Amino acid sequence: MEPKQRALQVIDQNAEQIADVGDSIWSFAEIGMQEYETHDLLVKVLSQEGFRIDPIEGFPTAVMATYGSGKPVIAVHTEFDAVPSGSQAAGVADRRQPVVEDAPGHAEGHNTNAAVMVGAAIAVKRVLDEFGLKGTIKLFGTPAEEQILARPYFVRDGYLKGVDAAFHPHVGSRLSTSWGIRQYANMSVTYTFHGRTAHGANPWLARNALDGAKLMSVGWDVQRQYIQPSARSHTVITDGGVQPNVIPEIATIWFYFRDVDRDGVLAMYDRAKNVSQGAALMTGTTVTENMLSAGWPTRDNVTMAEIVQKNIEMIGMPKWAPEDVELALKVQKIGEVPEIGLETRLFPLKKAVQGASTNDSGDICWTVPHGRITFPANVPGIRGHHWTAAIATATSIAHKGTVAGAKVLAASMVDLFTSPELLEKAKKTFAEEMAGTEYKPLLPPGQKPPADLNKDTMDKYRPLMKPFYLRKEIRFV
Repeated sequence: MEPKQRALQVIDQNAEQIADVGDSIWSFAEIGMQEYETHDLLVKVLSQEGFRIDPIEGFPTAVMATYGSGKPVIAVHTEFDAVPSGSQAAGVADRRQPVVEDAPGHAEGHNTNAAVMVGAAIAVKRVLDEFGLKGTIKLFGTPAEEQILARPYFVRDGYLKGVDAAFHPHVGSRLSTSWGIRQYANMSVTYTFHGRTAHGANPWLARNALDGAKLMSVGWDVQRQYIQPSARSHTVITDGGVQPNVIPEIATIWFYFRDVDRDGVLAMYDRAKNVSQGAALMTGTTVTENMLSAGWPTRDNVTMAEIVQKNIEMIGMPKWAPEDVELALKVQKIGEVPEIGLETRLFPLKKAVQGASTNDSGDICWTVPHGRITFPANVPGIRGHHWTAAIATATSIAHKGTVAGAKVLAASMVDLFTSPELLEKAKKTFAEEMAGTEYKPLLPPGQKPPADLNKDTMDKYRPLMKPFYLRKEIRFV
């Protein structure tokens, strides 16, 4: 048996275990920087297989797992966080039925990302052992993708040094890949206004911090006519005071900035700084900013895409059962999107068309040859981050899609471990793609991640969610 066939065999033998990883994480439904149950599960499963677990500074829920030695070093990175207020019972598609009212839920399907990464990594680990192959597997389980947070820190702080190539598996509704620039650059910044409190009956004695945040929001809306049409920005006031008759002395407004490249994002950031200072001047307050994260656009290397595409064509789409299609149609109906069922086709390799969405993995893509694997573990057309997107992500649709994704990922990793010429070609084409581009982190050198992000929310919901946690003993055979 050839190495690649052996990897696929291991995945088939452990299809139930792979599903259990995904379903367990689905039941935990932890939002960014609070994925402690998810972290502990992945550490346990990977440690049983002999992976070494190392911490990543500032990210207590990140999982960095390494197996093997020497070159090449092939990395896999993916996210596993849930979406706020996305809770919905698995497989229930005729009504809104949250597992816990208003709690987080996997309304994108990141739980399946982790299942694909773990399943493929263990299969490739077995291949390295059984065939005496040299090389190193390096895994990055990534918190807080929904807050576009972690991976720029990983790159800036050197955790990917020595990596020769990297893969990113991500849930979708088809089995596909592409090459070229795929998503936008991004930046996440909070602006906190500091004022002076007073009784609402005597507001002239105060300096209203909330007015500063509101004026910044209004000022930014006026600025939209001066920024490039490609740009996107979104904002929410996260702290606006405690009650109406107590003038807020602190208020925080949170912005996301997105554009086609790092320069566009930096231009938005510079403009927003001026707006914040103007709002502070008008209200007699002061303002401090905190750049939570900032990342380059995602992109993929053409050679890595060719490797992935070849394995997609070898593996093929899952064989959907009638009940899978029936569930998909119900999800599409209640989600008010076209009722087209499940995808069965494969698609030819094409250059990506850059979209306005973002992912925090962009910095990795500009430092090593990178390949993206989209795998079919959710329903076509459904709106991401809407509760209907959580219905299928712990059902047989997700289970079959994760197996397909794990097979493509494992086969592509085996190609790089067994065919040095492919890796050398990927490095050559990557160098050609990067010609004229100098990668510099957008993150400031001393910036620290917000370790307590979302803590209050998970502290509120975790006790209510715990009775529904899936607690299976998962051991790969």
